[in-house]
Formats: sequence, C-alpha cells, structure tokens
Amino acid sequence: MSESAVPLLNVPLNDLHIALGARMVPFAGYSMPVQYPAGLMAEHKHTRTAAGLFDVSHMGQLRLVGPDAAAALESLLPVDVIDLPVGKQRYGLLLNDEGGIIDDLMFVNRGPDLFVIVNGACKAGDIAHIQARIGKRCDVIPMPERALLALQGPQAVAALSRLAPGVEKLVFMTGDYFKVQAGAQAIEVFLTRSGYTGEDGFEISVHASDALALANALLAQPEVKPIGLGARNSLRLEAGLPLYGNDIDTTTTPVEAGLAWAIQKVRRAGGARAGGFPGATKILAQLPGGTSATARKRVGLMALARVPVREHTELQEAGGQRIGEVTSGLLGPTIDQPIAMAYLPPELAALGTTVNAMVRGKAVPMQVVAMPFVPTNYYRG
Repeated sequence: MSESAVPLLNVPLNDLHIALGARMVPFAGYSMPVQYPAGLMAEHKHTRTAAGLFDVSHMGQLRLVGPDAAAALESLLPVDVIDLPVGKQRYGLLLNDEGGIIDDLMFVNRGPDLFVIVNGACKAGDIAHIQARIGKRCDVIPMPERALLALQGPQAVAALSRLAPGVEKLVFMTGDYFKVQAGAQAIEVFLTRSGYTGEDGFEISVHASDALALANALLAQPEVKPIGLGARNSLRLEAGLPLYGNDIDTTTTPVEAGLAWAIQKVRRAGGARAGGFPGATKILAQLPGGTSATARKRVGLMALARVPVREHTELQEAGGQRIGEVTSGLLGPTIDQPIAMAYLPPELAALGTTVNAMVRGKAVPMQVVAMPFVPTNYYRG
C-alpha cells in the first residue's frame, strides 16, 4: 500500500472539529484541524490575549514504571532525570549514538511512574527506540487510550480554575491529578502547567472517552475558542520554540540547536553523572569549555522588508554564496513582521548580522535577532 493510500487516523475530537467548521488536513498520519472559520490570524491573536483550546491528541503518551525507570531514561537523554522531584516536569532530548536529536519530549515525575509525551510524527519510532534500549530495565507502557488537550493563553487559568479549582496553584513545568467538572460529570485528568505557545497554560491528558465532554466544558467558558494547527505553528515560532522535523532532527545536536540550556550541570563535564548518554563525547566537546566548536548555530531572523520568508528558502551572504536555508518562517501575527529560524555558520550568527533570503529570485535582507521574537508569559509564581 502506498503512503498516500494509508487511511488517516482520527483523533477523538474529529467530529467536534468538523461540527465547528474546521478545515481538516493530513498531519502526522492523522486528520487534524488546521484552522477554524475565524482564520489563523484571529486564532493566533485570541490565544495571545485570551485562551485557545488545541487538540494535540496525535502526540504520544507513555509511562515508564519500575525502580530503575529514572536511571534508565537518563541513559537516553542528556538531562537530569534522577533528581527531578515528584510533580515536576522537564524538557528532554532523545538522542542517537551520533548525538543527533531523535525527538524532543516532555517528562514528569509522578512518583509511581514517569509520564512521557513525545511528538506525534515520531511516536512509533520513539516508543520502539525506548523499548529496545531500556525495556529490560523498566516497563515501557504506551497510552493510546489517552487524548491530549492544550489550553493556552493569559486567561487559560481563569477558565480552567472554574472547572478544576486548585490548578491556579501550579507553576510552570509542574503537574498533578485533578478532577474537571463537565456538567454533572467529574472527569479525572493529569495536567501540567506548560505548553508550546510561549503563553501561560495547561496540557491536559484525559481518557479518550472523556475528551469530548472535557472539550465542550472548556469551550463553554467565555475566554476559550478552538485553535488549529496553523496558529499553533505561528505561536511556537514567535516564542522561538523549535519544531521537530523543521528546526531540529537527527542531523542536529542539542548544542547546534541552541538547546544546551536543557543539559543540566550534573550531566556535563565535571558533573556527578557526566556523560553516559548517546553521543556524549561529541556533545560535551561542543559545550562551552569543550574542545570542538559547532559548524553552525540555530538563529532567529527578522526580515527588513515586509516579505514573508518560508521554510526551505535559500539564505546567502552578501557576496551571493549559499550559507543555509530557512527551517521555519512566516509573518508573525503578533509583531506583524516576517520572522524565521535558520542555521548559520558561527561567524554569521552574531546578533545584528544581515543575510539575504532569496524569495522568488530577489534578495530579502534579514537580520539575526534574539529569540523569542515575542516575550514569553509562563507563570512561575
């Protein structure tokens, strides 16, 4: 069977998306809502000012169970898993033996287990990789019966706390079990105060059979509107957050990708548990104080003309030599400026450097700028 002939999978809320007028598109093997009738710009701005509800049920959810689970997971990631307190969440990078990024993920120490969320397009490969590498050290339990909703925006806490009192006490990158009131029904969920928009908000894991009732309860709140994949992409780009498959992949190391902040001191040279992860020799050498410089660096770019610059657009230095290409790019709805990410040689990656994006044969000057393009609004207490 050809790839184009493989039937798309439905997430639990597909009927609701269609009823709300969503335009459905293929994404990561699923039929997903790219936008609703209000359109991408309106959805993006609503999330920045109020609260948007995203269906991200295509993401992979799994549990790691057993006394050796934390040490086992730590052997696959360049981050501190063992010392993560109960109730805390952390960003992680699943690496191959060359130090390339297989996927980026989130994990939470829930006490009895580690709860892991991986990207939808990578989940089958991720789960197989994790099972093969550490399946003899802990139980690796996929959770296909779970849906995942993200409620994002400055008014997300007001909307959700009406239905689940106590969520307002969480801070960024923490999580717990809650009951969300949906009419007469109290729905059990596990949620974290996190997301991928740069805004305050929550990611809510719920049994698929309760997803529709939960979504309807949230959409009944005056602050909340449904938001599609299009705005999710523009929001994360404005927040300077990389998208797997565009801005990071198996050819990029965490240091090249500007993600060295995710490698805690304990896993670095001189740390109590330095190294011990795939590609450690290469990655530790690339960190500050190491012996090997990276050949490129992920940077933020802003066009000096109001011309949107899309992914795969060629980038040139002033003399016309190709130096890379855009990995993500669009007109940022919040700042009303064309923004992009790309990998550039270190000598061209300094803030203020100008490079040219070749759009339909014409040079569009772009300047290297700091990320995020829009300030983040995470709630840290």
